[in-house]
Amino acid sequence: MTKVLAGLRVLEFAAIGPVPWSGMVLADLGASVVRVERPGSQGEKDTLGAVRRGRLQVELDLKSAAGREEALRLIASADVLLEGLRPGVMERLGLGPADALAANPRLVYARMTGWGQQGPMAQEAGHDINYIALTGALHAIGPAERPVPPLNLIGDFGGGGAFLLIGLLAALWQVRSSGRGQVVDAAMVDGAATLMAMIYSRHALGQWKDERVSNPLDGGLPWYDTYRTADGKFMAVGALEPQFYDELLRRLDLSGRLPDRQAPEAWPVIRARFAEVFATRTRDDWARHFAGSDACVSPVLSLAEAPLHPHNAARGNFVAHGPGHVPGAAPVFDGERPPVAADSQRVSVQQALAAWQR
Repeated sequence: MTKVLAGLRVLEFAAIGPVPWSGMVLADLGASVVRVERPGSQGEKDTLGAVRRGRLQVELDLKSAAGREEALRLIASADVLLEGLRPGVMERLGLGPADALAANPRLVYARMTGWGQQGPMAQEAGHDINYIALTGALHAIGPAERPVPPLNLIGDFGGGGAFLLIGLLAALWQVRSSGRGQVVDAAMVDGAATLMAMIYSRHALGQWKDERVSNPLDGGLPWYDTYRTADGKFMAVGALEPQFYDELLRRLDLSGRLPDRQAPEAWPVIRARFAEVFATRTRDDWARHFAGSDACVSPVLSLAEAPLHPHNAARGNFVAHGPGHVPGAAPVFDGERPPVAADSQRVSVQQALAAWQR
């Protein structure tokens, strides 16, 4: 297939978390991504594995005059620059937005930080758990006793990488009409807050309690929760709408045998009955039982199991990589899923520039 971002030239300065993830997405969609790394990094263990796929890798000592000049040569030919260093670091290297836009007035300079380029906490260290703590997202997730971090999906990748991509693609659209470059200040704390828009709206309308396990989507409802099966695994239940709930009861042989779900005082009884019934069969037996139904019930799969599920396999959601699998490219365009980008290659600056000219 023709990749949708073919011809887009992206210069990525090595960082952790959402920046390499964003570079991976851009490379999978066809962008030509050159990643600048510090000298000697070739021998380091690549803990990010397939996330670094699809790059031309260039080693530059950005603290030297020669390294800075080589970086500016790349900047002059790029459409997008990605960086995820602490605020002020790129400026001290002589590669901040002013220097970069002087070399390339049409450049989209996309910056990724936890707290943002400005603000009282801009210079503080942090990780995903800190950023989502400040937005209310962490407070809303987990059992009643304590918040539980939802991996690093909300801050690093949802609020961080995804909004970095949204910002740079929006800026590229603006550059098409104005001819002027843009500086994108993407902060994980900002994006994580935006992801919470629906929850905050419902809270403002009095439709969401500020307590965990008290609401429709946080495990407060018995019909939107997980249940242990006979083999110690779990089934996920999401039967929110009445027609889906009725189908759930029918499949569990509980129709007409439970109290009205409109009465909150009945929820503990309903939950206990669901738990009792799900515990009578194995997870895979339940999965077969609910297959093809509208009860909104699914098996909770492990990382090893998910790539092998027939639906994921049919859609190409995972691809083989080394001894296991990694997620494929997304989304699908005109019925075709983009293939994942090839393995990265280490090249010289001249070779990277030549690749951008092709």
